[in-house]
Amino acid sequence: MNSPRPIIKITPKPIDQKLELSAKLLLLLMWLFTLFLLFTLPQTIPIHFNVKGETDGYGHKLTMLLLPILGTCIYFGITKLNNYPHIFNYLTIITTQNAERQYKLATTMMRFLKLAVLVIFIIVLVFVYLTIKGIVYGLGWWFLPLVLLLLITPTIIFIIKSIKQ
Repeated sequence: MNSPRPIIKITPKPIDQKLELSAKLLLLLMWLFTLFLLFTLPQTIPIHFNVKGETDGYGHKLTMLLLPILGTCIYFGITKLNNYPHIFNYLTIITTQNAERQYKLATTMMRFLKLAVLVIFIIVLVFVYLTIKGIVYGLGWWFLPLVLLLLITPTIIFIIKSIKQ
């Protein structure tokens, strides 16, 4: 049986504090923009885009509330989860010697991912608005690669840092 991982309090680094502040601001911006959209957009809006980023589904504008609600849940979920880095999955065995380093890396990665999700949601909201206004026609082909880049890049970088001794 494995010995339990050390439970230690992680002090956020300056980058962590900046990521948290950025995430709070983006969450607030997402809600403000959504409320603006709810009061200015028609009843029926684009709500689904195919893999090429083209609009292929329409629905009621209240559907737009799903993004900030989900974003808020993800924000608070990851924020709470970051208080328990000892329960995360790691590629290395966590010991008292490496726990602080591994926990700091993991919590910073989670902050980057939280920020990336909020950025993705805001991009979707902006492009729904631009599509309705006739400025663009859907998200575009670049959206899916951008999502993958925003989610996979921090994960790969932090995995590499994690396994380096």
